Amino acid sequence: MNFRSRTREEPEINLIPFIDVLLVVLIFLMLSTTYSKFTELQLRLPVADANAQRDYPKEVIVSVSSDGAYSVNRVPIRERGADALASAMLEGAKAGKDSVVIISADAHATHQAVITVMEAARRAGLIQITFATQSSARAGTK
Repeated sequence: MNFRSRTREEPEINLIPFIDVLLVVLIFLMLSTTYSKFTELQLRLPVADANAQRDYPKEVIVSVSSDGAYSVNRVPIRERGADALASAMLEGAKAGKDSVVIISADAHATHQAVITVMEAARRAGLIQITFATQSSARAGTK
């Protein structure tokens, strides 16, 4: 039997492969990163007076009920055609062609009724159209 003591070799950590891997990752990140260049512009921003009120274009509010009845600025329209609605919208447009048409349609109104309002606005020459909505919190309370 051989009872001699063996000399133990200390485990050695080789750092060269670790450094190689880190350099490859660093090169990959440098090549794949996009750099955005911000150009500096000399701007002079406008100054607004808080007390001055802007002159917004007048609004034409067109309401569409669930049964397809129309009203322009809370005045009911008897006829349901696009021509009658267009003439009523022109009468309600105080700012002329600069007026904004706000379509306030019932949730159960037909798609055709809303399209008729848009067609009437086009015939009247009113090109600024928006839709009125309500938040879901207010809708749940009604």
